Amino acid sequence: MRGGSPSPLSRGRSLHWKGTTLRNEPHSAAPDPSAALPSPRRSAFSPAADVIGTELDLRMTADHLVHALTPGFCDAASVYVLERWRLEENARVRADAPRVEVRRTALRVGPGAQADWEHALPVGEMVTHSRRTPYARALADGRARVLDAVDPHTSGRLVGPGDGDARAGDLRRVTSFLVVPLRLRDKPIGFVNCTRGPGRPPFGTADVAAVEALAARTAVALDNARRYERERRTALAIRNSLPSGAAEEFGGCRAAHGCLPAGHGNLVGGDWCDVLKRPGDRVSLIVGDAMGHGPESAVAMIQLRTAVRTLAALDIPAADLVARLDALAGDSPGVSFATCIYAEWDARRRTCTLVGAGHPPPLLRGPRGRTAPVTLTGAGLPLGLGAGSYEETVLSVPDPALLVLYSDGLVESRDADIDHEITRLARTVDAVAAEAGDGDARDALPSLCRRLLHAASGTAGADDRTLLLAELTPARR
Repeated sequence: MRGGSPSPLSRGRSLHWKGTTLRNEPHSAAPDPSAALPSPRRSAFSPAADVIGTELDLRMTADHLVHALTPGFCDAASVYVLERWRLEENARVRADAPRVEVRRTALRVGPGAQADWEHALPVGEMVTHSRRTPYARALADGRARVLDAVDPHTSGRLVGPGDGDARAGDLRRVTSFLVVPLRLRDKPIGFVNCTRGPGRPPFGTADVAAVEALAARTAVALDNARRYERERRTALAIRNSLPSGAAEEFGGCRAAHGCLPAGHGNLVGGDWCDVLKRPGDRVSLIVGDAMGHGPESAVAMIQLRTAVRTLAALDIPAADLVARLDALAGDSPGVSFATCIYAEWDARRRTCTLVGAGHPPPLLRGPRGRTAPVTLTGAGLPLGLGAGSYEETVLSVPDPALLVLYSDGLVESRDADIDHEITRLARTVDAVAAEAGDGDARDALPSLCRRLLHAASGTAGADDRTLLLAELTPARR
């Protein structure tokens, strides 16, 4: 971790203004930062200031702020956020805190600067400030600081051996420096720095008020970006916990799977699939669908997937496994409605046992190259409804075959009957497999899976698509 200062500060006298605090009310109008400026400067924050909050990205939001400030309003600007706030810990800064840790999130130096400040102050760097610095004081009391020279603490950090002469000259040319805290619901989350050199007037009361208003709007945008990034990290963690798209090989079974979330930018939904190795050359395969989209359905999906893994370890019959999964779904908050298709492949016995719970039937492609839906013995009610019992369908598979398990996102359509769409999917499997030549290449099965997920249909984007392909190879007798 490297110590540093956001930019030149000052020695000597310091003027203080009470910081403006704005509530994070969802329906309140954001203040117009240009209203506090005299009309000749009204364009200093525009149009760059207008894009603040349009991107749910922490660094990009901070970058929009420094572009709004530089070079029209000041020569250089930088944004720092509290590291504890960024990590969603308690961000309150005590007045007597021995030090504060902040991360440089954005920096922009105008054309008038002479030194390589971007190199000296890299974006993303963590910086520690003692409580004696103006930054820590501004964070502690929520009040802006205007300074007129560089203090020894800051200049000592910025001017190092070898490259300090030019940078020291730049520090001496700074005639006014402004530190404005970023506050959200009366709590500090970071601060903004602005510098001016010769040829510009020092920061005045109107300048401070304008930057405070702009900082208040930016703080809300930064918080929205941080919340979105947290949800994105959660979604990525959930997605990464699911099986990878690469083919998996077990005794007598080779499987590939994939998921195509609905909507633009979605990472994870309620669909899931899993492949579990079982004793005695057996493999369990499942595709499920928890109702809805977003975090709630993703949590339900995780609960169901974990339950299936736990139940499979008990080595109970397939129908009993789904019945217990139904009971668990009914007793689990948030798992109100889900469907699944469960398959157990036994390569030694050459049998595939299937149990459905309100889910579309699987497809089976035989050695003659024709894919057809499997008629299940009792389709079964969806999970969580307390159906109580489920029936098994046992298929004899004496020759190699391809089992296709999928979610309803591949077959549901507002314009066609679901049976028609299931038949269409079966024909698509045949067409894509024939075009691929049913080769034995290592990527053949994953490639087939990807092509089927993206095959054109009337349901594109309407629901999550999940597909599990399993090549079943019976053991030799």
